[in-house]
Amino acid sequence: MRLAVTGATGNVGTTLLRRLADEDVEIVGIARRRPPAAAPYDGVDWHELDIADADAEDRLTTLFDGVDAVVHLAIGFQPMRDRDYLRRTNVGGTEAVAAAVGRAGVGRLVHMSSSGIYSPGAYGREVDETYSREGVANSTYSVDKAAAEHALDRFEVNHQGTIVVRLRPGLIGQYAFGSALLRYSLPDLVPSWVVDRIPVLPMDRSITVPAVSTSDVADAILASLTCDSSGAFNLSAPTPVRTKDFEDAMSARAVEVPRSIMRTAAAAIFTARLQSVHPGWIDLAYETPLLNTERARTTLKWAPTLDGPAVLAETIKGVRHGASAASPALRERTLVDRLASTLRRGPVSRRREP
Repeated sequence: MRLAVTGATGNVGTTLLRRLADEDVEIVGIARRRPPAAAPYDGVDWHELDIADADAEDRLTTLFDGVDAVVHLAIGFQPMRDRDYLRRTNVGGTEAVAAAVGRAGVGRLVHMSSSGIYSPGAYGREVDETYSREGVANSTYSVDKAAAEHALDRFEVNHQGTIVVRLRPGLIGQYAFGSALLRYSLPDLVPSWVVDRIPVLPMDRSITVPAVSTSDVADAILASLTCDSSGAFNLSAPTPVRTKDFEDAMSARAVEVPRSIMRTAAAAIFTARLQSVHPGWIDLAYETPLLNTERARTTLKWAPTLDGPAVLAETIKGVRHGASAASPALRERTLVDRLASTLRRGPVSRRREP
């Protein structure tokens, strides 16, 4: 099999490459920055490409020539203040990937969607893949993920011979994602050790979040590459993440703070440019429903190996240890890296790219 993977150096992409290391697969890796020639990135045909660029579709069409399937993992999280760039990456980039798949005659497209596409109204309840998917209006991530799926709807109308798979995972986590999460969530000048100094967690105790390990998501991707079925598949561990799980993972005590107050405070801090996380992530955390994964279990023969609380615990452990991988996207968050990044591009809340 010849396989093209966008976003191949990120959290899910790196794990997928590890899974494919011993398989008879020729991989075309696509990322904004080329990773070092070390496992699991060695042996991959790498191409540097930003899917938000105006010429992305033409370049992708060339790269997709002769491939059997495309796995689309590329996504933009930062800079959260640059709405245009995020939309061009997450929506326009998906449109470019799909158009290139059609032009190159690729037979299968596996798209990494999200549980964040689901509309509000079912919090704390399981929904299947037929539930409304208009996203959470205040979350740019959610709105863009929903728009990307609607773009795939339009693509499928005109390319009925292409198998299109949409994977909709809950919160994805693993140990090696620790440094990347710190970069996304903390200003450069804030040291990583502050995570170990948090005594209390202000949070609305109603929180109930579907979660799944990165390795289990990679397993679902592999299964979708050989399955004859198209369509959407929810991916989640059986047990969601709740308040007690955050307390255990962070070794801190939760203090009840209504969601509305949390949201107002987060918006004020974001507006003041004191942190880089958009307040819409709070809305998403308290609007995303739980996931019925029956279709993935029966059609893909998929079964998660790690439960939700364990996923959170492993991810927070990675944050505390500054866990990393060799790729630019998952690199270690060191003092030198943070200072150089600030001097070169400014704080993460202002910079053009992460």
